Amino acid sequence: MTAITTIRIDHSALPDPLNLKAPDAAARMIAAALRDEGIEAEASAVATQIRIELPTTQLAAASTMLASLQLI
Repeated sequence: MTAITTIRIDHSALPDPLNLKAPDAAARMIAAALRDEGIEAEASAVATQIRIELPTTQLAAASTMLASLQLI
């Protein structure tokens, strides 16, 4: 069994053009960017946050990628 980590990003913290206008599209774009880097991630827009779930073993790589996109 693989441990899963959840990263949550507040919608209001998303930079343009990923801001509040289309949180579902932003979640899909973030998930696709992570998968392009080989990170097995799923992202969804939940309430006021983007929730990203990924294997804990890929947390460092995901954090680096999200930081490069200025999301964290």
